[in-house]
Amino acid sequence: VWRTLDKWLRHRLRAIQLWHWKRPRTIYRGLKAMGASEDVAKQVAGNCHRWWRNSNGVIKIVLTIAYFNGLGVPRLS
Repeated sequence: VWRTLDKWLRHRLRAIQLWHWKRPRTIYRGLKAMGASEDVAKQVAGNCHRWWRNSNGVIKIVLTIAYFNGLGVPRLS
């Protein structure tokens, strides 16, 4: 149960970050600044209005568990 909740929490945080960036150009720039490849940044930015669906895909390469640990997000599992 805790592992599932932990996965959902990180999925939600990724979705909130995409929603916060809002526009494709901002998403692209933000992902590139975080070290994403050009292909990943273009793929996510091209689907910018599907933030919930995008938050569980290739964006996991950039917004990793280590990234959230660095922000101080507690682990549930």
